[in-house]
Amino acid sequence: MRTRTVLAVLAAATLTATGTANANGPQHHACSPSVAIDSFSDALDKTTYDGTYVGNLSALAVDRDGRLAALSDRSTLFRLDVKGPTGVVTLPGDLDSEGLAIDRDGTRLISSETEPSIRRYSHEGKLLEQLPVPGALKVAPAGRATPNQTFEGLTLLPGGHTLLASMEYALAGDTPGTLRFQTWSRDHGRFRLGAQYAYRTDDPGLGVPEVQATPDGRLLVLERGFEAGVGNTVRLGLADPRHATDTSRVEHLTGQPGVRPMSKTRLADLADCPTLGATARQPQPNPLLDNIEGMTVTGRSRESLKVLLVSDDNQNPAQTTRLYRLRVRLN
Repeated sequence: MRTRTVLAVLAAATLTATGTANANGPQHHACSPSVAIDSFSDALDKTTYDGTYVGNLSALAVDRDGRLAALSDRSTLFRLDVKGPTGVVTLPGDLDSEGLAIDRDGTRLISSETEPSIRRYSHEGKLLEQLPVPGALKVAPAGRATPNQTFEGLTLLPGGHTLLASMEYALAGDTPGTLRFQTWSRDHGRFRLGAQYAYRTDDPGLGVPEVQATPDGRLLVLERGFEAGVGNTVRLGLADPRHATDTSRVEHLTGQPGVRPMSKTRLADLADCPTLGATARQPQPNPLLDNIEGMTVTGRSRESLKVLLVSDDNQNPAQTTRLYRLRVRLN
């Protein structure tokens, strides 16, 4: 295991790059007027910790002590501090773990796209609870979802009373590119099914691998696609569920009148970011890009959010575990 820390490597990368993002808002290393990239790091790529492969990373979250938690889709949960990985927990069950949110009591809420499911775990990895899932969102034949295209993103809205999970792709019978975001509301300490909202991707071929709440209750949304021989499409947008229609009782989302999806604004196409000297092991529109799946908000300044992204290397020699530091100005 490399001894340099993830955060130190990211800071060093920022200093050695051709410019830095201004603390008062993205100005240099601009990907768009709203987004700038500070640095990237491949320090974790193809490494191990305590005999466990550090890769297949699908989600990030900031723990209550300020350390970083990183979730592998092979159901392993890493803890990172200033010296790098300091712990790893293997979660019970045959899961395809994709989303991670850390609750105010330190328990871990984790989505799996296998069934799909949302489970709550203790800090030590003990299963504590499984949340209810609407029937239509379950994988066929139980529901209308496609295997490996269900719950990917997971986030707690400000205040911690509402949990939100994003479906990666549309249900059978819904218009392609129109996805359902499901919420759960906290009731006497437990999460019960809440409202559901429609979200439209920029293109029907794009899915949503991650979503993160902003301090004002809006959502940072990652959209991602892949085309062999071309590479990844990765876009960052801002969505607002606050005036959207509750679609939990709408059987099929086909653009019918009276159903108002979440409003959204594209913030950046990451192919437009400066490369910062990055290299890619397979064709990409920008060598900086890879299979980006995880995202978390790590802090904020007066005008922007500090956002950390991670790519899932799928334990594939042609892909890279890469961390990205962004600054995002909310419109």
